[in-house]
Amino acid sequence: MDIAVQSFAVANLRRRPAAVETGGFVAGFDPATTSPYVNYATPVPGVRPTDRDVAALIEAFRERGLTPRLEFAPDAAPAVAPALRRAGFTTEAVHAYMVCTPGTLTPRPNGHRAAAGPGVEIPRTDEDYAAIDAALSEAFAGVFTPSAEGAARLRRTQENGGAVRFVRAPDGGCAGAASCSAPAVGTSELAGVGTRPAFRGRGVAASVTSALTEAMFCQGARSVWLEYSGEGSRRVYERVGYRPQGTRLYMSLEG
Repeated sequence: MDIAVQSFAVANLRRRPAAVETGGFVAGFDPATTSPYVNYATPVPGVRPTDRDVAALIEAFRERGLTPRLEFAPDAAPAVAPALRRAGFTTEAVHAYMVCTPGTLTPRPNGHRAAAGPGVEIPRTDEDYAAIDAALSEAFAGVFTPSAEGAARLRRTQENGGAVRFVRAPDGGCAGAASCSAPAVGTSELAGVGTRPAFRGRGVAASVTSALTEAMFCQGARSVWLEYSGEGSRRVYERVGYRPQGTRLYMSLEG
């Protein structure tokens, strides 16, 4: 599964508005933002980069005023992390990931799959996308600032073969949401599962996760994968049908 996840990461970054390929790496850049969570690179599975390859990748980031940063499944490209460390990269984080297949997706008690839990909606209006962007900013404690560009990226995800789902709050805004990138190489990444603090503990994350997972299977994906950050979230995803599979490594070069 590491190869599938890493192959997806390559295909997904090639979709960025300004993708660059150099020395066995694909860097996905979006000129609309300087966010390191949007602008990053990943290696082609199995690549064995030279120091010159890494230097060229660093320059691709530097000439855009961005911090060189990568996200990848280390077991799919074992030679990459040592080459990056030689260049001064350090580890930001190691995240475990989980995988769901049509065979493991948990059915609802009535026998139907948990495709669209109570209150799960597809965003339709600019106001919906803006509310989702703002809710996810709050859910992730302001790691990113809500913006028109963020809302536009969510709309592009929905309109370009991926999916965005949310649970509407009583005031008409968003209680929680998540998104899936369009499938590639038979799999899709479910990301950004976030619930505003006031609505946690009500099944919002499980509902949007179920709805998005089923949506990707309906579009032909053979699996969906996601990263998790703690035991609480792991249990939520396990109830939906996700199973632990591997790890992803985040590395960056500061200064």
